[in-house]
Amino acid sequence: MSEEHRLKILALARQALEAQGGSPAENNYLLKLLGILSASIERFSTNNHQEKPEHLVQGLFDNRALLAMLKQQSDELDALRKLSIHLTSSLDLPDVLDAVSAEAMRLTANARDVRIFLYKNKKLTFGASLDTEGNRNKVWAKPRLNGLTYTVARTGQMIIIEDMRNHPLYASSPTEWVGSIIGIPLRVGDTIVGVMNLARTSLGGFTESELQLLGVLSDQAAIAISNASLHQMISRQAYSDTLTGLPNRRALDERLEEEVLSARKNNYSFSVIMMDLDGFKDVNDTYGHPVGDDVLRLVFGNMARGVRNTDFLARYGGDELTLILSQSDLSSALIVAEKIVEGMKKLKFKLPDGKKLKLGISGGIAIYPVNARNGPDLLRAADAALYQAKKHERGTFQVARGITGPLATHNIEEE
Repeated sequence: MSEEHRLKILALARQALEAQGGSPAENNYLLKLLGILSASIERFSTNNHQEKPEHLVQGLFDNRALLAMLKQQSDELDALRKLSIHLTSSLDLPDVLDAVSAEAMRLTANARDVRIFLYKNKKLTFGASLDTEGNRNKVWAKPRLNGLTYTVARTGQMIIIEDMRNHPLYASSPTEWVGSIIGIPLRVGDTIVGVMNLARTSLGGFTESELQLLGVLSDQAAIAISNASLHQMISRQAYSDTLTGLPNRRALDERLEEEVLSARKNNYSFSVIMMDLDGFKDVNDTYGHPVGDDVLRLVFGNMARGVRNTDFLARYGGDELTLILSQSDLSSALIVAEKIVEGMKKLKFKLPDGKKLKLGISGGIAIYPVNARNGPDLLRAADAALYQAKKHERGTFQVARGITGPLATHNIEEE
């Protein structure tokens, strides 16, 4: 078939498409497919070289279903390409979950919302969500033990519910839960790492194409979630103290740098408190390191439960702790220090010989930007104040020397 013949076919096809209406984008897409088909005619129709272009165009339009199928397959390939890019571009778990949610909504007609739950130790936790209005990561409801999500997680089987209002799994659900829904297990080998639920406003099942695409999506999503979770776990280990589970010195340095940058940008002050246990060496020397480790876990764990979500408590080394109090001043740091001392008094731990544990605590306080204007200097200022407390008056929290004047001592003693 000559190029002239082919161009005439495409011109006639364009006229026919314009006569039928439709969006310019869709018409251009169909013309591209027509071009592919017309270029391939010689491969399967060697006897039609002299057939009139009008007949060929009519034949192409008579096979419009073929065009629709080709468009669908092209859409599927495009979706898989985008999905692969999204899921391999990040090892950050929230980013992966958001990408999966967006693709699931895009691939399903009449989708109302998608929710992803992570499954570990036979428990489901919220992962991500997205609805038609663009609301992300909103928790609408917790999975019911006898509901769809837990059933999919336990059985590892996909479940399609064509009408929520008339299905046993939704017998006890709120009356506003209507439409159809599919629950898909996210599986890596024999392990279920999560469940993806996709709800629609319409009733009925899902098309074979939708099921195939969602199946491929769930397979890739499961692998991406598993990889991101492993990366998250390794990163957490790299930044955690193995004995107590608290953030370690590496994590402290990074958080302190972030806090300095934020305080500088937003013009606020914050406090750093370095602390050391009084009497801990005697516990180690008398009862051994295993008992000492138990004491550290008890003391540090109790202290961690008492800090605000915005604050940061890390193990500095040995029996030393460092606390970053975000957006705080000296007065608030002293109040926190007093609470820490009171918390130490309430600790209950029976030593192997039956004696009760008695420990004190000393600390040094440094304020940004009064005592220093960068992280390392701030730590040194707090450590110097801690040294003064340990050397001259154990059981106290002292404030670092700075532009506020000479060293100030604030006695917060035990009774």
